[in-house]
Amino acid sequence: MSQQNLPTEINDKQRVANYAANLVEEGMIVGLGTGSTANYFIEQLAHRKQQENLQFTTVASSVVSTIKAQQLGLTMMAIEHLSQLDLYVDGADEVSPGMSLLKGRGFDLVKEKLLAKASAEFYVLVDNSKIVTRIGELFPIPVEVSPFSWQMVLRSLQQIGGAGDLRKNANGDGLAISSQGNLIIDMVFDASLNAEELNAELNAVPGIIAHGIFYQLATTIFIGDKGEIIVRN
Repeated sequence: MSQQNLPTEINDKQRVANYAANLVEEGMIVGLGTGSTANYFIEQLAHRKQQENLQFTTVASSVVSTIKAQQLGLTMMAIEHLSQLDLYVDGADEVSPGMSLLKGRGFDLVKEKLLAKASAEFYVLVDNSKIVTRIGELFPIPVEVSPFSWQMVLRSLQQIGGAGDLRKNANGDGLAISSQGNLIIDMVFDASLNAEELNAELNAVPGIIAHGIFYQLATTIFIGDKGEIIVRN
């Protein structure tokens, strides 16, 4: 683990995003995450392209990041045309000491996990508030399921000790729908189960399309903490 001191006039999320964007090299294929920290990363990439004439290609994990990248003039390719990439950069909702992640408070689990798995390097950008002692400490674990299977999946999750229900939409008057048209079940599990165990249990449940535990996928964590960047790998 190493530390880098940088000026403090920007917030920690922007600081780590800029730092990661400055590591992108000529000719790379770069996966773009989704969310406020990912937006800072995309903006800094666009700045480097304009100021340095840096040439690279991007692939987005969501419609939101696609639109952001297009508006800023980044060169893009469709995820359908991609089998691997050099770098994927995204935020996380939780980061454990073993570098396991919790993601999926948004609605793009499938593409995010695909890009994370296909990348040679996966940089995770967080501030210190996202550091936890165990996955599931701050948030329930999102589980994406097809609409027809949710009741059977929920029963299976309850059988392995989980408690939860379908996620409501932002207004609270309906159900949340993922970018792939699926439902999200938010589950809480016993604190005695670690990320490795939970990942294995969820992977074994028929009907789960994707879940929010990103186990052994991150290669480097950049943590913004009161004007410093802590690098964990």
